[in-house]
Amino acid sequence: MTNKCDLIKCSIANFTKFGSKRYTLDELANTMGISKKTIYKYFRSKEHLVIESVAFLIDEFRKDLNNIVQTHTEDPITCIILIYKKGFENLKHFKPSFIFGLKKYYPKANEIFDDFRDEIVNKVIYGLLEDGKTKGIVKPEVNTELFCSLYFKRFEEVAFRDNNLIEKFNNQELLNHFVVYNLKGITVNDYTNAYFG
Repeated sequence: MTNKCDLIKCSIANFTKFGSKRYTLDELANTMGISKKTIYKYFRSKEHLVIESVAFLIDEFRKDLNNIVQTHTEDPITCIILIYKKGFENLKHFKPSFIFGLKKYYPKANEIFDDFRDEIVNKVIYGLLEDGKTKGIVKPEVNTELFCSLYFKRFEEVAFRDNNLIEKFNNQELLNHFVVYNLKGITVNDYTNAYFG
């Protein structure tokens, strides 16, 4: 019997592949082999399903993020790299229409997505950079708030623009150019990690 979690997982797989606007509830029902009535048993509307799907994606990423932060407490720079490495792995499965569709058609879902993205940059990444300063890894003259704004806000929108960098380049190239090289520029000369090579 189909449950709410099954519907969300199937929806995520198809929303991220085809776009949340384009993939319909009829297609979801057909894919799951159920009636549309079953979907409405769990969700008031398609917008409600999209919101729940985005919240589920965020919860899953938050678990990964918390695990990374907890297991790399000694090296905040490596921690940041691993967070974005995981982010790029997840973004590989998204079509640009998913991100842009949220913004255009599902503002409440987009707000949840934006709030989480802001939390990662303004709290987690900023906190890790400040920790790096305290530990003498990040150069003392670096304005970590400005650095976060310049290099970590909305990177997925840049990656998905026009030429779709997510499809054009592999995860390691994206990670290096979006994250690693920028972090290398703000760390002290005697600091190194496995990604700085």
